[in-house]
Amino acid sequence: MKFVDEATIFVSAGNGGNGCASFRREKYIPKGGPDGGDGGDGGSVWLEGDEGLNTLADFRFERQHRAQRGQDGMGKQRTGAKGEDKVLRVPIGTVVFDHETEERIGEVLAHGERLLVAKGGYHGIGNIHFKSSINRAPRQFTSGKPGEERELRLEMQVLADVGLLGLPNAGKSSLIRSVSAARPRVADYPFTTLHPNLGVVSVEPHRSFVMADIPGLIEGAAEGAGLGHRFLKHLSRTRLLLHLLDVSGIEGVADPVEAFHTLERELARYDQALASRPRWLVLNKIDLLPADEVGVRCKAIVKALKWKGPVYRIAAISGEGTKPLVYDIMKEIEEGHLPTLTTQTDHQWPEHQSGNVSSDY
Repeated sequence: MKFVDEATIFVSAGNGGNGCASFRREKYIPKGGPDGGDGGDGGSVWLEGDEGLNTLADFRFERQHRAQRGQDGMGKQRTGAKGEDKVLRVPIGTVVFDHETEERIGEVLAHGERLLVAKGGYHGIGNIHFKSSINRAPRQFTSGKPGEERELRLEMQVLADVGLLGLPNAGKSSLIRSVSAARPRVADYPFTTLHPNLGVVSVEPHRSFVMADIPGLIEGAAEGAGLGHRFLKHLSRTRLLLHLLDVSGIEGVADPVEAFHTLERELARYDQALASRPRWLVLNKIDLLPADEVGVRCKAIVKALKWKGPVYRIAAISGEGTKPLVYDIMKEIEEGHLPTLTTQTDHQWPEHQSGNVSSDY
């Protein structure tokens, strides 16, 4: 599933209804007093959290959203009806910004929670409110106030148990295709993945976790290179990072040791708390190495990195080595070794207890 994480929309609250200037006219009452009623308030625009949604895709096709105008006041002191509110359903965890001023308006954090993003206009008042002892036949009334209008930017950060970290073409999309029902595009050119993809990894019935395929990062991502900010923010909402390295050694592929240090620097520059997130090393594409070189090359990489945590050797495209990886992740989650996943980014992460290492180093 293509995961849309950002959308820009225009919202317009309804204008308030105008007040009415009218006078009582009935048989035998030739000079009745003022009886103009008030208008109705304009409808407001709200965002409402819906746990059944996980994408902002609908807002890509419908950008204009308007609430109903308030009804004008009427004679016989009748008040106009209030305009109907416009309620837009959004995924939980959606953050809302004013597109013009970059002001952070708020965030929808729970199912059914509502956030006011455009307030309806106040109603006008009828001439009945202007009568006095010296003004028996007032013709004054007020018009309804205009409703708020603004352009909004909606952002949704991926909420997942596991995030895949790596340079372009490290094999992240192949891994999520191998272990889940997600079907992101896989090709032999960089930046094949342009949006985060979510996949549910089912280890056994009633035992599953969510994995996020984050688009590949490049050097300078912390400063926004390659849309780095948009991608790094998704990693901040994952409980465990799998750092994928291409160990195939084929021509044109970055040295795995240098690739590791490049991304580690970008993580630290973006957020120190993110750099200290629980992270496992996954050495991918071992199927492209001669069988007798796999162990030697993998051990040399681990030694050069001075890596002390869990290490896994896999061939994502064929699924080799992925079963021990997903079972160990499931075990870590169930035993409570990973941070609790919340809708808000939490920088206080407990010290990680290393899980089982599937390879013998």
